[in-house]
Amino acid sequence: MTTRAAFAERTAAAVPALAHHAVPGAREAVYYAGLDDLEALPVTDAPNAYAVTASIKRAVLNTVTAQTNAPGVHFTGAAGDAVLSAPSSYLADLLREGHRRRAWRHAHVHARLRHTSAFAVLARAKPAARLDLAGAWRQTAATLHGPARDWMPQAQRPTEWTPLLAAADWMTTDARRRLADAIAEAADRVTDAPARLADWSDRQDLARVGANTAGWRTLALAEHGIELAAPYLDNGVVRACLAVPADQRGAPGQYKPLLEAAFTATGVVPDFVLARTTKGGFNALAYAGLTSNAPVLRELLGPSSQLAALGLVTEKPVMPWRRCARGSPDGRAPGGPPRRPTLPTWSATTTTRAPAAGTSG
Repeated sequence: MTTRAAFAERTAAAVPALAHHAVPGAREAVYYAGLDDLEALPVTDAPNAYAVTASIKRAVLNTVTAQTNAPGVHFTGAAGDAVLSAPSSYLADLLREGHRRRAWRHAHVHARLRHTSAFAVLARAKPAARLDLAGAWRQTAATLHGPARDWMPQAQRPTEWTPLLAAADWMTTDARRRLADAIAEAADRVTDAPARLADWSDRQDLARVGANTAGWRTLALAEHGIELAAPYLDNGVVRACLAVPADQRGAPGQYKPLLEAAFTATGVVPDFVLARTTKGGFNALAYAGLTSNAPVLRELLGPSSQLAALGLVTEKPVMPWRRCARGSPDGRAPGGPPRRPTLPTWSATTTTRAPAAGTSG
């Protein structure tokens, strides 16, 4: 039994009126399954990450439907990480604002969690501490005007206001140039930039999660008639959580301190849930899907893809995945569980079909 399943079962046993129903596993309940049948995916106004996990979501929603008498509402924890904790990028704000001792103390704990040194943690944060948003965008534009970078884990790259992910290095030279010019123009128009990187990152993360959740809601409504609710995206919850500074929400010695502070001794959430310090991952599902669905991924991202025909991507994105599908030495593709097919999937889906009325991504 996985850590997630064990906690779910234990929680259901401890909380009245809760029942635990395990979602049956299936060969097709992995990342990227079903991307060979784009007609089966609902059309949304914008790309969303749930396009590459639609088969997993369907398995969950099928179980919900089988266990309820009416469609009802399905609650999701989407955005919980974004509002209850904070990424270590807040260290750049501490350095910029002169809180060096506090930054050093936090860096030590972050370093222990990541099996690295405090010097390495602070070295990642320092470049962003020297820039504001406009300056960071100009630097991003300059990077795009240069050659594509060699791959490295995103967690090892310097902290940035707007990180360039691996997809930026897959783009053609012309596409990189056009994007760089657009970013440079945007930098020149910045007038009311946030002073803190953490504030900017929080809002960007919430916008991304909100768009993705809207795509999942479209899937749930279109195929199952189930409404999706995301309490952590509620305006009141967002305001209350983000009122707490990022260096307190993301304090490395405590796991989601806001959740613990809100529910300790209330009897609402069991103590063992509040004391949890780990969460499960989806790497196994991602790489199983990558291996079994390599051909369709090559079609979506390779030289014969729609994005390639538009002059947007090179052959580069396919190569590491092709090696992984054949069995790479470490069993994974560069970049962790990739969701890069999100854009080509959405683009191909919307080529011949229009979004349904009322959908939003």
